[in-house]
Amino acid sequence: MNHPPRPVAVIGLGVISRFYLAAIEADPGFELAAVCDLSAAALADGPPVPGYRDHRALLAAHPELAAAVVTAPNDAHYPLCRDLLAAGLPVCVEKPLATDPADAQRLAALAAGRGTVLFTAFHRRYNHPLRELLARLDQPVRQLTVRYFEQIEEHIGQDRWYLDPARCGGGCVADNGPNAFDLVRLVLAGAEPAVVRATVERDAAGLDRRAVVELATDEAPPRRARVELDWSYPGELKDVSITLADGSVHRADLLAGCPGFKESLWHEYRGILAAFGAALDRPGGHRDGGQAALDLVHAAYRLAGEQATHVAIRIPEEVR
Repeated sequence: MNHPPRPVAVIGLGVISRFYLAAIEADPGFELAAVCDLSAAALADGPPVPGYRDHRALLAAHPELAAAVVTAPNDAHYPLCRDLLAAGLPVCVEKPLATDPADAQRLAALAAGRGTVLFTAFHRRYNHPLRELLARLDQPVRQLTVRYFEQIEEHIGQDRWYLDPARCGGGCVADNGPNAFDLVRLVLAGAEPAVVRATVERDAAGLDRRAVVELATDEAPPRRARVELDWSYPGELKDVSITLADGSVHRADLLAGCPGFKESLWHEYRGILAAFGAALDRPGGHRDGGQAALDLVHAAYRLAGEQATHVAIRIPEEVR
């Protein structure tokens, strides 16, 4: 749809914001109008647009905004999105949608009541190797495995809140889990999986560092999925393996063709912004997956329960 560039604000200038800022610059459908961050230093180092330390001041100063992107710490997603949606502004928010499923429900209800778009950003949906694999599948999917392994300290830069279970919402299950669960839902299109088994390993601080979550659909026979998460992996491995009805196995390496550190995120975030723009063009057609992914996160935590184990994780000095 042809229209003038939509003025958009980015709220949160942490490690992920650079991918949004680059995507906005590359997308003719958007233009960056303002940014917001609690840190004066982050604003000083940010893009040459008006900067604010309070999102309410940003809203008051920029009535022309057509949308906002929220890439703040996980525990800030709910209050920020609540205020933005209450002002009638469409929101693209980093996963997880919230840290509490009840808050996710409130945001969905608020967006529906205001008739505006709430768009949870699952960047792996737009990964080129994955999309190429899904386009080749010609049979029903019988089962799949999603692996999401990384050394978390190498990925967070100055955003140390990832290592605080209260701010992150947990650990690898809370933060990487939504991306992995969304891929399960994407591959099993039309069938909603449920968590049937989960194990979680936490460090002494209570941060979950490793997890295995098994899911199944309510079908006869059920289709199954396995999600493996690791925040203490020496390096990075992210892939999806799919078994079709005939028993053949097909794999997508989500990092293939992108040897640089976090290199795949550049094209994935361009995909997010394009999909957000499409949702703004046709808001009635958007069905957000943020709440469904968060429900699976909390189902995994509930099933792990007291079986969750505490493990001694050695973090290399160079990534502390």
